[in-house]
Amino acid sequence: MSYLDPRPGHATGTDNSDPDWWRGAAIYQIYPRSFQDSNGDGIGDLGGIIHRLDHVARLGVDAIWISPFFRSPMLDFGYDVSDYRDVDPMFGSLGDFDALIDRAHGLGLKVLIDLVLSHTSDQHPWFRESRSSRDNAKADWYVWADAKPDGSPPNNWLSIFGGSAWEWDGERMQYYLHNFLTSQPDLNFHCPEVQEELLDVARYWMDRGVDGFRLDTVNFYFHDKQLRDNPPLAVEDRNENTAPAVNPYNFQDHLYDKTQPENLAFLRRLRAVLNDYPGATTVGEVGESQRGTQVQADYTAGNDLLHMCYDFDFLSNVYPSGTQVARVLERFQRIVTEGWACWAYSNHDVVRHTSRWNMQEPAARAYAGLMMCMRGSICLYQGEELGLTEAYVPFEDLQDPYGKRFWPKFKGRDGCRTPMPWVDDSHNGGFTDGHPWLPVAMEHLRRAVSVQERDAGSTLSFYRDMLAFRKAHVALRKGAMQVIEARDDFIAFARVHDGHEVFCAFNLSGEGVDVELPGGEWVIDKGAPFQARQTERGLHLPPWQACFALRQQDRN
Repeated sequence: MSYLDPRPGHATGTDNSDPDWWRGAAIYQIYPRSFQDSNGDGIGDLGGIIHRLDHVARLGVDAIWISPFFRSPMLDFGYDVSDYRDVDPMFGSLGDFDALIDRAHGLGLKVLIDLVLSHTSDQHPWFRESRSSRDNAKADWYVWADAKPDGSPPNNWLSIFGGSAWEWDGERMQYYLHNFLTSQPDLNFHCPEVQEELLDVARYWMDRGVDGFRLDTVNFYFHDKQLRDNPPLAVEDRNENTAPAVNPYNFQDHLYDKTQPENLAFLRRLRAVLNDYPGATTVGEVGESQRGTQVQADYTAGNDLLHMCYDFDFLSNVYPSGTQVARVLERFQRIVTEGWACWAYSNHDVVRHTSRWNMQEPAARAYAGLMMCMRGSICLYQGEELGLTEAYVPFEDLQDPYGKRFWPKFKGRDGCRTPMPWVDDSHNGGFTDGHPWLPVAMEHLRRAVSVQERDAGSTLSFYRDMLAFRKAHVALRKGAMQVIEARDDFIAFARVHDGHEVFCAFNLSGEGVDVELPGGEWVIDKGAPFQARQTERGLHLPPWQACFALRQQDRN
């Protein structure tokens, strides 16, 4: 049910009777370029999202997160913003966005948008003015620094997209900082006017009815004002959570180019803005390989910072054995004592997890069920509910500048961004009547929505049933969690909330396993889409199956 904001003309969202709706929510990520094209130009758009929202609502999620649709030259496909207050014509208009909000709220879906604050496009009017001289009104809005006496960059900071994080500008005769593409200059958050302008951007979209933000690269907002060099990182401490192995970005300990203490004060200011909008929430993307969990703890401590952080542990190449899952969950609970996690297996930046972990369908279902039972909110990436694998995109069709830079050892992000397959009787899968911006993977057509709608045992049906099961048990959405047993091929834990207790056990192997229930009286809950057989001593789990049991007094 929609309601009106006291300020005339501003709708602010769906029913907000539970201001903590985000705690334990299931969020569906939409990458708009690849979701649905409504005008035949081969690129997905806001009209296409509206057309397909019924599919998302039927899935049983609580919210959608829409990747950037702002005006942009699209060199990083929307993550290079040239106007924060408008929709790129490629995706539609502000009117289309308002219609999307109304349709989503009418279906009971909250709407989060991807807010990219750490950097803009070099085509943004702010940057054009900033680079024009050293004394204009926006001269300090970006991070500018003089060259060293030998003409080299101010320090050793590296870009996530490879090479130096500094680019020489012959107009200002200075270097500017870019943590990503050279066409994505970093904003200077040490400048008070920049902070004020970005807070106004947040208000603008909240006034249009969004329910919150996924904050892109939230720990990149501030840099070290002294521009100190980053120290080297020992080889044994390097990992690929932030950049692929071929990228020398992993060679540094990023102490000074991001994750600065001043960020906490800005996040408090941002939270204060959102507090004016009942039920609004934030999900912060923390790109930090060495201290990620501690940063999440710092950014979600108390009630005046971020609501939750987007975790990278299950977006890595490390296979999530039962032992590894328990290690991640226990570390999070030990360090992030006040905050809330947001777990994901796949997104628009990483190889789809079914391919990354080389999972066949039974294993993929077991792990999907496992994520839906973890303590925290969850993000599902479009196509995950269909069991899509990573698509192969040949070099001549490649769009991602990251992949072009490091091909062939790193093929970029296009393989997880190929269009959604809606029907199986079209070579473009029902995504577009035109030529798609990325090729539709032919192997995805057999997993199209239309195919799976006809099959009660499909992966799509599994996701719907499992999400319904999660929603039916408040302990699975909001409860505390205790790991009871974990080994590489098995994990069992309890979720407890307000007297409701659910015992969860997952067989993560191709062999059957017997499970002994904890002490006390339990009843087996058969509402989840898994198979388990009760025995005299407990339960028997066939390969890749799970079981759930409730305390007898809580079964009603």
